[in-house]
Amino acid sequence: MKTGHVTIVGRPNVGKSTLLNHLVGQKISITSRRPQTTRHRILGIKTTPEAQLIFIDTPGIHSSRQRAMNRYLNQAATAALTGVDVIVWMTDRLAWHPEDELIFNLIRDLDIPVVLVINKVDRLDDKSALLPWLQTAAKRHPFADLIPLSALKGSNLEVLEQKIIACLPTAEPIYPDDQITDRTERFLAAEIIREKLLRCLGQEVPHALTVEIERYQAGDALIRIHALIWVEREGQKAIVIGQGGEVLKKVGERARLDLETLLDSKVYLALWVKVKKGWSDDERALQSLGYVD
Repeated sequence: MKTGHVTIVGRPNVGKSTLLNHLVGQKISITSRRPQTTRHRILGIKTTPEAQLIFIDTPGIHSSRQRAMNRYLNQAATAALTGVDVIVWMTDRLAWHPEDELIFNLIRDLDIPVVLVINKVDRLDDKSALLPWLQTAAKRHPFADLIPLSALKGSNLEVLEQKIIACLPTAEPIYPDDQITDRTERFLAAEIIREKLLRCLGQEVPHALTVEIERYQAGDALIRIHALIWVEREGQKAIVIGQGGEVLKKVGERARLDLETLLDSKVYLALWVKVKKGWSDDERALQSLGYVD
């Protein structure tokens, strides 16, 4: 039996959470087109007859360290690079950004197998450029493997999984066979609500909001969830609520449907929007809102 921890790392918006969800076979980590959608380290656990793979989804590593939130995201991601058995480094097709160079500098001296994953290859305009790119990458670092795939379409994931298993140590499983994450239902509920906000709102507000579950009460036939949506300015509050409450109603409806699927129960969901000025640049406020690594 092989068992080990596998960190999925990459710059923002390369598809790390999509890859985790497809590998585990269930939605554990929220996704959107917005960079920095993932804000926490999240375990996704997959147990097969031959192995238990404990995937660690991480926030995207980025060069900005100006705000407390940016520093927290980078710390959460870089901390997940140590004490693990395999690193899966994701890139977006053949693009190479300053954040990719930053990640390369973080991993190149680690004594940990690194599998380089080239995501979204199905969207490559010139597929003949892939082989030369792989050859150049192989010269830069002794990767355990270089695997082109599409996380969204699920192509080549079995090849990636088998390579990861080959790199894992022989060990007994750490988690029960039926456990798929280390996160609580309260945490997952907050993340699903935040995902719907990210998908319904414009460019500016998503980075200035977070969700806190104020009440979570599970009954035999109904789960009652009361959630606070925190923003930083009154103007952002108005945007989240929308004209006549339209946006908040849409978010609530979409989140409730996902929660009922996740929790296999009827859900009553109540949402409120409140202002906490400057929370994303205040380390104490971040900790009070659950941003603790």
